[in-house]
Amino acid sequence: MSDKLCRVVAQWLAESQSAVAFTGAGISTASGIPDFRSPGGVWATNQPVYFDDFVSSAKARQEYWRQKAIAHRDFADARPNAGHHVLARWEQTGKLRAVVTQNIDGLHQLAESKHVLELHGTARFVACLDCEARFEAGVMVEQFLEQNHPPECPECRGVMKHATVSFGQSLPADVLQESIELAQQAEIFFAMGSSLVVHPAAGLPLLAKQSGGRLVIINRDPTPQDDLADAVINASVGETLTKIDDYMKGLVQHDDNKPT
Repeated sequence: MSDKLCRVVAQWLAESQSAVAFTGAGISTASGIPDFRSPGGVWATNQPVYFDDFVSSAKARQEYWRQKAIAHRDFADARPNAGHHVLARWEQTGKLRAVVTQNIDGLHQLAESKHVLELHGTARFVACLDCEARFEAGVMVEQFLEQNHPPECPECRGVMKHATVSFGQSLPADVLQESIELAQQAEIFFAMGSSLVVHPAAGLPLLAKQSGGRLVIINRDPTPQDDLADAVINASVGETLTKIDDYMKGLVQHDDNKPT
């Protein structure tokens, strides 16, 4: 990790009035949540269930719930890590306008970030496709494991599905539109923990850059957008954000000590 680059990014952030964070699975791996796209992840060992199949096939719904029960164990007890807490603190101090996330783990909210846009929904709740009633996912997963059958809606006996965007489903239009507007207005756009290959979400960093903002990419591995970024840091998201935050605190203390 480049200390010099972290110091430069901290200076940019200190001078900015409109920063936006875009997060992917890489911010949550330190919390014990695996990247489902990585080797050995859920999607590498299972065939994803597409939304149309889920709706039309009882067999597909059974397989969907089997996979979700496995994934639920990975994050049910997970807690926010340093990266989540730094972003929440930046929001509280007025530096960060919002977090736009591809993640469905709810860890940003647990870290007390208030303005979180979940592009792919949340796996912490289950929703009825018929009456839209919502319930905590843990209760429904336990019911599935006990009965080995997808749970029915307690309100209307309709079809229950996690409140996430499945393959074949469109992203929520209102969430995507607000995310686009935030990207267009961002003075600094942080893209972190994301491979930046899944569209339309991966288009947000490009949009921020095209709109005149600085693009900072923090990811362990290279991404297709590195050449466009103002700063690229290939390191742990949590460690990098902590270092940037430390430099930020130093800048604030320095300003506070200036004679008036």
